[in-house]
Amino acid sequence: MTHYRNGWKTALLLGSLTALILAIGYGVGGGTGLALAVVVSLAMNGIAYFWSDRIALASMRARPVTDVEAPQLRATVRELAAAAGLPEPRVYVSPLAQPNAFATGRDPRHAAVCVTEGLLRLLGPRELRAVLAHELAHVANRDILISSVAAGLAGIVTSLANLALFLPWGSDDEDAPNPLAILLMLVLGPLAAGLIQLAISRTREYEADLDGARLSGDPIALASALQKIERGARATPIEPQGTAASQAHLMIAHPLADEGIAGLFRTHPATAERIRRLREIASVAPRRTFVRLH
Repeated sequence: MTHYRNGWKTALLLGSLTALILAIGYGVGGGTGLALAVVVSLAMNGIAYFWSDRIALASMRARPVTDVEAPQLRATVRELAAAAGLPEPRVYVSPLAQPNAFATGRDPRHAAVCVTEGLLRLLGPRELRAVLAHELAHVANRDILISSVAAGLAGIVTSLANLALFLPWGSDDEDAPNPLAILLMLVLGPLAAGLIQLAISRTREYEADLDGARLSGDPIALASALQKIERGARATPIEPQGTAASQAHLMIAHPLADEGIAGLFRTHPATAERIRRLREIASVAPRRTFVRLH
């Protein structure tokens, strides 16, 4: 029941984001603006569908690894993919010192899993296995595509709102947009888009934690890994202006240093809450490998 509820919630949020794009497009330029919003939205979704994996891996400067280079990593991914009923994904390693991981690809047949060198140095075998199970849960649930589309749509909203800066404020033209409407689009449009994107991202992270725990049969190891990764991410934050920051929504833990008010706009739920839920799962389920995810 939880899976279906989260699925409907995600679909509703994506629909809301699309509706916001169309509304802003119409507000910016009437029928022409609406048509432009539709075209841009379709183009961005197409880019997210076909090239999001290449963009993400390039942003992280990740390289593919072989069985000879990373035997334990590759063997663990292979084992978990088989247990989940998924094709074996490509495996990449990023040179980043920050401990983190993400999965990418438009569907299970085109998926890739990437871990940072910092993660490989930090985690033990059980913790690494639990993190990889979490990432394969994202693959099984097609969360990568959903997150990429949400990020693209949110970007469109911001771009359309910025276009309002070039509109004829206070013009006598009957077709000129209302200045108050432009101001609302400039401020509320990107804010609403960002909040919707965050809601989607946080929903999918909770779901991947649950399914990852089911796949690995080791929720305590995932909780321990998240705790270590959180500390490591705080010690070695990614620069917000860097290329890797554009993939923050894909990573297992929020990679940016954003304390205070900025912390309210994290792409991930609070790590403490994720750990609490995982420990709750461990208290009612014995340690074992659970059912296939796909």
